[in-house]
Amino acid sequence: MKILDFFQRGYVINLPERVDRRLGAERELQKLGMTFMPGRLELFPGIRPTELGGFPSIGAHGCFLSHLSILKQARAEGLANVLIMEDDLLISQHFPKVEASLVEQLSQCAWDMVYFGDDADRPVVLPVQLTRLSEDVETATFYGVQANLYDALIDFLETLQQRPPGDPAGGPMHLDGAYNVFRQQYPETLTLRTNGGLVAQRSSRSDIYPNAWYETLLVARPIIAAFRRGKTLLRSHR
Repeated sequence: MKILDFFQRGYVINLPERVDRRLGAERELQKLGMTFMPGRLELFPGIRPTELGGFPSIGAHGCFLSHLSILKQARAEGLANVLIMEDDLLISQHFPKVEASLVEQLSQCAWDMVYFGDDADRPVVLPVQLTRLSEDVETATFYGVQANLYDALIDFLETLQQRPPGDPAGGPMHLDGAYNVFRQQYPETLTLRTNGGLVAQRSSRSDIYPNAWYETLLVARPIIAAFRRGKTLLRSHR
């Protein structure tokens, strides 16, 4: 069984104007035999707010709202679970080889949330095992959530937005940080992770963090793109 067969629906978050990222995501997803299909794997139009709302950047605010909106939609439609991905995902060459094992492990234990990778460049250790997450993670590029966690997670994220930045209980922040704080405040949440980075972030121009000055130079973009493609190729084969 494939990962997407285990989850009732998958979403890939993509700002409509970032066609480059959508195409890159499509290429990566093909490694797992995934193609966009209504009701199974859908492209979610990323939200681009006009105000910071206390968040570190407009992009961080939009990312937060996009993930939150997917969770709300999954709850409203009664989905048993949901797989959430970002359009800069980079899938390891090892992932297709261990999909069936991961699905079997997910089917045989109770869990609330699962990360299939992070951006820490952890080498893949075979056989890949799912273990309890005991530390912070740096990204939310490819993860799954069970329906029993929707209410608590949605309420928590909505509450963060209402607090001022830097609030001791948690205020507006990057989504990955919000999930880390959630797990700290709700230690009973069983979050799993793979014992190796099966998914990381593909090198691309960011919509969340400030870009280097040379990113604005049209003449430099083909060179930067070529460099990123090479970097991506090397990382996917780690």
